[in-house]
Amino acid sequence: MCGIAGIIDIKTVPRSEDIGAMIAKVAYRGPDGVGQICLDSDGVALGHRRLSILDLSPAGSQPMVSGSGRLWVVFNGEIYNYLEIRRDLEVLGCTFRSGSDTEVLLYAYEQWGPACLERFMGMYAFAIWDREKRELFAARDRLGIKPLYYRETAHGLHFASEIKSILAVQTDPRGVDASLIDAYMNFGYVPGEQTLHKGIKRLLPGHTLTWRDNKTKISSYWDLRFGEQGLGEIDDCADRINGLLKDSIALHLRSDVPLGVFLSGGLDSSAVVALLSPGASSGLKTFSVAYDFGPDYDETPYAREVAATFSTDHHEIRITPQQFLDFVPSYIWHMDEPVTEAAAISLYYVSKLAREHVVVCLSGEGSDELFGGYDFYTYNLAIEKARRIFGAGFFRKLTGLAAKVRRFAKLRKYLELAGRPLEERYRGISSYEPGKKSGLYSRGFAGCAAEGNAGCSAFIEGIFTRSQNWDALSRMLYFDMKTWLVDDLLIKADRMSMANSIELRVPFLDHRLVEYAATVSSRYKIRGTDTKFIFKKSMEGKLPQRIVQRRKMGFPTPLEIMFRGELYDYAHDTLLSSQAAGRGYFDTEAVKRLLLEHRSSRAANHREIWQLLVLEEWHRRFGY
Repeated sequence: MCGIAGIIDIKTVPRSEDIGAMIAKVAYRGPDGVGQICLDSDGVALGHRRLSILDLSPAGSQPMVSGSGRLWVVFNGEIYNYLEIRRDLEVLGCTFRSGSDTEVLLYAYEQWGPACLERFMGMYAFAIWDREKRELFAARDRLGIKPLYYRETAHGLHFASEIKSILAVQTDPRGVDASLIDAYMNFGYVPGEQTLHKGIKRLLPGHTLTWRDNKTKISSYWDLRFGEQGLGEIDDCADRINGLLKDSIALHLRSDVPLGVFLSGGLDSSAVVALLSPGASSGLKTFSVAYDFGPDYDETPYAREVAATFSTDHHEIRITPQQFLDFVPSYIWHMDEPVTEAAAISLYYVSKLAREHVVVCLSGEGSDELFGGYDFYTYNLAIEKARRIFGAGFFRKLTGLAAKVRRFAKLRKYLELAGRPLEERYRGISSYEPGKKSGLYSRGFAGCAAEGNAGCSAFIEGIFTRSQNWDALSRMLYFDMKTWLVDDLLIKADRMSMANSIELRVPFLDHRLVEYAATVSSRYKIRGTDTKFIFKKSMEGKLPQRIVQRRKMGFPTPLEIMFRGELYDYAHDTLLSSQAAGRGYFDTEAVKRLLLEHRSSRAANHREIWQLLVLEEWHRRFGY
């Protein structure tokens, strides 16, 4: 796990101090080493911060050059099956100077070109400069576990693991892409390739970037398909899932440094501990986090039960509202973009605890998006069933009747949703109520918000177009993998772990398991209101039954309580400041009502308050 950066300039030789400034911004991503190279005749500079995981010797340092001197690589991530690929390359005559996966990646590209990506099992973002072709080739892993950003300039390209590295060398005026504010207000993050930093883009998961002759080409090399689903025997499906996850975990254990597991006590992280090779869990270090606000915000009893069952060396940390507040500015800085993922702050503190003991941690991220783990899916499936029985027109008529009775306001919202097809209704796990959002906009900004961003809209429409012939659950899972998983959960996982120089690994997102899960019938994933049915079945007998069947919590954060108590003054003073009002996005009186309604318990507006705070703090932290 590392931080990478690069500059291409066809007019001016990149300066060493510029590439140095880029990688200095992300020193925490790689405290074990720093490297950079300026290829003056090429107009290229590459930089790298190293967190040593495999081959801790200087031989694994980057930027790394091929034996011929033709190719230079900077690489962030892990190729878990690098030993198997290395053996294939040795048969073809390749010789190696190190034991690192970086060198395997470099020679795999030299041997097979972009087709090497088909062989990789792992998480990665890398860039290779070909001196002979004067071409840059960059790629991001299939699911988007590792980030990569880029900015096209008049005379070349800047790229990096984090946006702040690109900003460090941006000389023309920086700005906010205000057309994306409404997307942020819809989702709690901005989905797709665009970011709120005007002109800076993400390389999408499963995509490559090729730069040559000052032209950038983006191509897709992998996508997920749910269309071909077979019912099969349920026991066979459960066994196959179990086998694939076991194999993935075995690969994810490859490391030359100490390793642990983030253990919430939920099904997914507990499964990771349970499926370690026999005996491997004994003495394994596990880590949990909680708030002292009662059982609704504390999963540690479950984590302790799993830890005791498998004899792990378990550690816990508890967070106070003051610690939450103290970290907010740093949270904004590390995330680069406004993302309303309050659980990220819990992850930061548990990563900080883990770094006292280990360098690598495994987590259960991704399972819910594979097997249908959210109650939100069951609600939408119920709506789909009702639409099939009664028709959309029936719900539109009921909506009109409910609108005439004030006490039916909440019912009206659900009836209105039922009157709309899935592609208009579903916007993912973290979506916000349209009425609350639009009621917050100022008159001056409402028009811009309504117009939105064409690129972001096309991205969302494209997801539903590609999935139009799939069943409803598959469409929702695919949507969330392309949006919520990558632009919220995985970005949180990368930033908060890397802020503590921890490598976070996610065995559920082994692409073989992901692809198989897509072929499992939706009827096996959700049965009635029982979410993640097939995965629960696969873990029967391997975990205590109350862990298998317990209600999902997932790093719960007491925002509702804190914004009525310790954090109310902070929220009030920040959101009603002249600085916030001067941005012109939101109506001050509407924001004031939002705060007062929440404090008086007339409404639960904590999600919206947090969303507005993150956006405002982001503007301040990045000087907008």
